[in-house]
Amino acid sequence: MTHAPFHIDGPDRDGPWVITCDHATNAVPDHVNGGTLGLPEAEMARHIAVDIGALGVARALGAALNAPVVSANFSRLVIDPNRGADDPTLIPQLYDGTIIPGNRVLPAAERQRRIDTLYAPYHDAIARTAAGRDICFLAMHSFTPQLKSRPPRPWEIGVLSAQDRRIADPLIASLAAALDTPVGDNAPYAGFFPGDAMTQHAHAPGRPNVILELRQDLIEDAAGQRHWAQLLAPHLEAARNQANL
Repeated sequence: MTHAPFHIDGPDRDGPWVITCDHATNAVPDHVNGGTLGLPEAEMARHIAVDIGALGVARALGAALNAPVVSANFSRLVIDPNRGADDPTLIPQLYDGTIIPGNRVLPAAERQRRIDTLYAPYHDAIARTAAGRDICFLAMHSFTPQLKSRPPRPWEIGVLSAQDRRIADPLIASLAAALDTPVGDNAPYAGFFPGDAMTQHAHAPGRPNVILELRQDLIEDAAGQRHWAQLLAPHLEAARNQANL
């Protein structure tokens, strides 16, 4: 059975958003090294392989905002859809102190096969979903509370935006007023990698966009995912309306 490289929830939804989830799963397709990257199950369950909880939040937000949700159906360790195709970290060999055995010696043909069978179809699905629509892009991610040998991260939520701040600025202001917790502005990460998913689907075509990062321990279960989706949906709509989008 052929491995589906992406899923689309609510493809016929016609609201003003398109939601993506790049790191939705830790799946390793059978055609990639026999379905394993040589890591134990405990490592594949970590944030290095999947954005824990992000898919559940994305799907709940999609329902709340009447938005289609396009999610990748392969682990970021197989190939990272949130990197440019020429990025040296597209297929990581080391992540947060963990060596990825299945990626250590990677022939050029295997790299291209992963692009052709996984990375490119996912991005094609996003492009088709957004084509001909006047929409805002929302990318849903999550982050670990603490990287190895690093201090704990103080944020529960981060709002990331590289160039187009039309949604990010009012959203940060709205969330900061409502939450009793710091709201990260391009934290815990900067909101830009050259050639990344937002560059391809939002920056280049000039679509309004924002990336949301939620701390993984807050969205590990369905209740936490629903809570944050219900909290975020009205703030996202308020920010969009304030930006006159």
